[in-house]
Amino acid sequence: MPPLLLLLAVTALAQQQQLPHAGYVYPAGGRQGTSFEVIVGGQFLDGVKTALLSGAGVQATVVDHFKPLTPAQAGQLRDQVKELSGKPNPTPEDRQKIAGIRAKLQEFVRRPTTPAIAETVRVRIALAPGAVPGERELRLVTPNGLTNPVIFSIGQLPEVSRPPAKSEGQLPNAQAGRGRGPARPAPEPPMEITLPVLVNGQIPPGGVDRFRFQATKGQHIVIAAKARELLPYISDAVPGWFQATLALADSSGREVQYADHFLFHPDPVLYYEIPQDGAYTFEIHDSIYRGREDFVYRVEVGELPFVTGIFPLGGRSGKRTAVELKGWNLPAGKLTQDTKGKPAGVYPIAAHGGQFLSNRVPFAVDALPETLEKEPNDRRENAQRVNLPVIVNGRIDKPGDWDVFRFNGSAGQEIVAEVSARRLGSPLDSLLRLTDAAGGELAVNDDAEDKGAALLTHQADSLLRFTLPAKGVYYLHLGDTQGKGGADYAYRLRISRPQPDFALRVVPSGINARAGATVPVTVYALRRDGFAGDIALQLKDAPAGFLLSGGVIPGNADSVRLTLAMPPSPAGPLKLALEGRATIAGHEIRRAAIPAEDMMQAFYYHHLVPAADWLAEVTGVARPNARAAFKMESESAVRLPRGGAASVRVILSAPRLADTLRLELNGPPEGITIQKVETVREGLAIILRADAAKVKAGLMGNLIVDAFVERPANPGRRVPFGTLPAIPFEIVE
Repeated sequence: MPPLLLLLAVTALAQQQQLPHAGYVYPAGGRQGTSFEVIVGGQFLDGVKTALLSGAGVQATVVDHFKPLTPAQAGQLRDQVKELSGKPNPTPEDRQKIAGIRAKLQEFVRRPTTPAIAETVRVRIALAPGAVPGERELRLVTPNGLTNPVIFSIGQLPEVSRPPAKSEGQLPNAQAGRGRGPARPAPEPPMEITLPVLVNGQIPPGGVDRFRFQATKGQHIVIAAKARELLPYISDAVPGWFQATLALADSSGREVQYADHFLFHPDPVLYYEIPQDGAYTFEIHDSIYRGREDFVYRVEVGELPFVTGIFPLGGRSGKRTAVELKGWNLPAGKLTQDTKGKPAGVYPIAAHGGQFLSNRVPFAVDALPETLEKEPNDRRENAQRVNLPVIVNGRIDKPGDWDVFRFNGSAGQEIVAEVSARRLGSPLDSLLRLTDAAGGELAVNDDAEDKGAALLTHQADSLLRFTLPAKGVYYLHLGDTQGKGGADYAYRLRISRPQPDFALRVVPSGINARAGATVPVTVYALRRDGFAGDIALQLKDAPAGFLLSGGVIPGNADSVRLTLAMPPSPAGPLKLALEGRATIAGHEIRRAAIPAEDMMQAFYYHHLVPAADWLAEVTGVARPNARAAFKMESESAVRLPRGGAASVRVILSAPRLADTLRLELNGPPEGITIQKVETVREGLAIILRADAAKVKAGLMGNLIVDAFVERPANPGRRVPFGTLPAIPFEIVE
């Protein structure tokens, strides 16, 4: 192989193995109109040059990068100290060098908490006074590309921060502080704070952080923690996030309030009316005393507005909806939500409490007619009559309550009944039952998974699709599976014919690739109400040089892997957009793909967590002819017979490489293999085979093929060379 091509292959391998990663940022936010430094912990951050913070009114500048010594490097430094110290007459320069080396060795940690957060980067953040409060995303840019995004929050309160944590060489341990694992450190004196305030901290193994403030009788104090909200999933921890707990004690040390969650949210919130003047102390720690640098928190403390619930949970698009507010320190019990010009979707709303905004809660908008649930309607005999289509806004008012709705249906009519509650912040764990006029049960559903609700680990909303057997009266029964109820247990119940639609997620949210390379990308289709049509994908207003291959999600698939070819020259970060088009009921529907990260929880569960931007960083050196390295002779789908074989031809820009390249399928469907690869004029012929026992006719999608080269000096050692454009396929009889 020509030396240049071998060098490019080796470079590609190095980049693939060292993709930059960000594990946390501390503090994980700041106040409008302030400047401060943060620490970003991660891995493979050598040469970090830029920090990106999404949204307007923000600036981020890299200050420095610290990378822990390896054991080998530490050994070399010790040898240098020994050599310098052994000189008969060390010079002042020698003594200075010895002191510097010993300082480095003091920072050496033989076993860092975890390699994924062992490196740190200091970043200077400047927030404009008008920077909009809320969540942003922070990424670092290195010569090997972008890191994943980490959440950074902009607030309104004065902020204080505990000193950044240092690695203690301990892994998180569920038994810490309970007789096994690392012993809990002796408690430090509480930090004195003045309300209102936002405190930032990190929890070490077995750690407990304490804060003391003065309060006066009659104050309504809210203590609201953000932990999981900042780091949705920590892949190598159980349950997969920092499970914070809050406890409040009075001046005598007596615990007066405790919380380890809020409704069904893992992050806890405390509310307490101060009974008498004095000093109060709250503490925060992990529920089972785990901890490390990425156990980051932000806690708001003060007489702050906090919304615990709203009713209704949504409204009709184009209308003004009066929304009832429940919560603490709210100046009014209602607000009006104007949905003019807003398409169907879910939007955050907040209440003003003096100069501060409350927490944000979701508010749903839909185009269907709406009505309110009316009591009494707890039995078939007093069921509330509704006309379809409709969205009913209601509550399960008390424990054991059921709401029953009566509607007329026709033989063969397909209906959808869908509850939106848990996805909109309600604690309701719904159960839906469909019965006929005589009370016979026709269908029942407890939980229906919504892959778009990435942060819900308990999918608790119900969904029924059912074809009515005859003309007549039908009843829908809605209750809580745990028999609970109350004013907070609100819901939206949609009853209608199917409304086919789809949403899209594209993973990963950051593309890192060398100039001219082709990389796999996964697009997920979140289909609604039985929509089973093809979805055509295309880049929208993409910068010059990007090329998408295999851009169709077949109607029988919920995802597709396609390929994205990079421009021939380094550039970035560049913002990309992907759009999906499908025909539904004779109309073309377009939906933007939301970028997302595939995050793992508790070593197993995967969640598609949305990100703000889809970005690409094109690295390496300019390669004007790189795009032409691989070219498919035909862009049409290869028809692969079940139990048979079919050939796909690849044109190479350098045909002499044909005998050197080795091709391999990347994550193919079970039963599809490469039978052999033949050298042909101008390139290669890939002979694909489909095992009749493992594939079914009608299966469609894309095949991703990776190319490797072998080092002449080391036969059998394969080095990644590149990825071919996606190969569309269809299994036929």
